[in-house]
Amino acid sequence: MSNRSDVQPSAGFVDEARVRRVRRALISFEGALALAETFSLLGDATRTRILHALSVDELCVSDLAALLEVSPSAASHQLRLLRDRRLVAVRREGKRTYYRLDDEHIRTLVDMGLSHAAEDGRGRRRR
Repeated sequence: MSNRSDVQPSAGFVDEARVRRVRRALISFEGALALAETFSLLGDATRTRILHALSVDELCVSDLAALLEVSPSAASHQLRLLRDRRLVAVRREGKRTYYRLDDEHIRTLVDMGLSHAAEDGRGRRRR
């Protein structure tokens, strides 16, 4: 496997000005890794459904387990993963723990993903 620094530019024309402009705006490798980890969490249907449910209202583990028809243990495990990546936040009320989306960015991400999936479902032409 080759390392990033071993990669040589392809032969042919390179628009140096364009490459410099994009390079200044390009996400760092570490930033890209963090983003990829966030998106990888959305690759699981249960976690995606949890995020969608939490975009409607905050819920506790028992509520989510009943809603999604999974065990409380499974719901709790998925919530821990989402919490570790700061996609969900926690609020304690007495002995109950309620989960909600961490911020509006996550709500936007979920909404945009649903919108995109709906477009693909309507037979949108692929490139």
